[in-house]
Amino acid sequence: MNQHRIARAGRIAVSLGLILAAGLLAACRSHAPAGEGPAEAPAVAFPEVSKASLKEGTYPDIADLRRFAPGMSKRQLYSLLGTPHFNEGMWGVREWNYLFNFRTAQGAEYFTCQFQVRFDNKGIAQAGYWKPESCAAVLDPPRPPPPPPAPAPLPEQPLRLAADALFGFDSAVLSAEGQQAVQGILAQVREASKVQSIQVVGYTDRIGAASYNQQLSQRRAEAVRAALVQGGVPPGSISAEGRGAAEPIVQCAQRNRRELIACLAPNRRVQIVGVAHPR
Repeated sequence: MNQHRIARAGRIAVSLGLILAAGLLAACRSHAPAGEGPAEAPAVAFPEVSKASLKEGTYPDIADLRRFAPGMSKRQLYSLLGTPHFNEGMWGVREWNYLFNFRTAQGAEYFTCQFQVRFDNKGIAQAGYWKPESCAAVLDPPRPPPPPPAPAPLPEQPLRLAADALFGFDSAVLSAEGQQAVQGILAQVREASKVQSIQVVGYTDRIGAASYNQQLSQRRAEAVRAALVQGGVPPGSISAEGRGAAEPIVQCAQRNRRELIACLAPNRRVQIVGVAHPR
């Protein structure tokens, strides 16, 4: 009989020991550090929009919204964002809810977001939440504007202006038509002058004395250069040169002077070329 009681007491002791061990293990798991496993995101419940005291919402200053951060007090948050929109009080509440409107790129159109701030029991903000979550993107820094396009150099082929359209006979003064022709290329040359040196080269035909033609081509090149500088091309980036009857485009053999002058018209010109800056 005594042996039977002893065996039964031993079985009870073993059972109690297993129960205690299981309890201790369970207690260890419930108090494990948060870093040992993934933390679950708190469930965020937003109030119905229809229950807002300010149903039309407000248009907040996005710069103020970017200043929000956990650790702020309710007084600070009130100063930053104003009164919550769902009749929440100052004390004894653990969340404030707002209804915010944001303008779209079209200006007159807008979209609405809910914003909720969670507090601890001391009234210190712990986190902010958006509905829909995509609304958080309104706090992203504005994208920088795209860089301006690189200045375009002049084409490899020279810009050719007919001298007969630029100047009167035997003249180096730009005519009204010539001024318009220069204005037509001004923006292109001004842009190219940011990355190239600009050369203005004047040419005449072969009729007349070579020395006179050289001087006339120089004066005409300088007149076009002056008009371009007046239009905004930096003086230090543009030069003028006269080459007389050199580098003809056409060859003519007409005996009739009027026909010869007409044939040689392409040789009477002002060319504008871009030259890469020396490195």
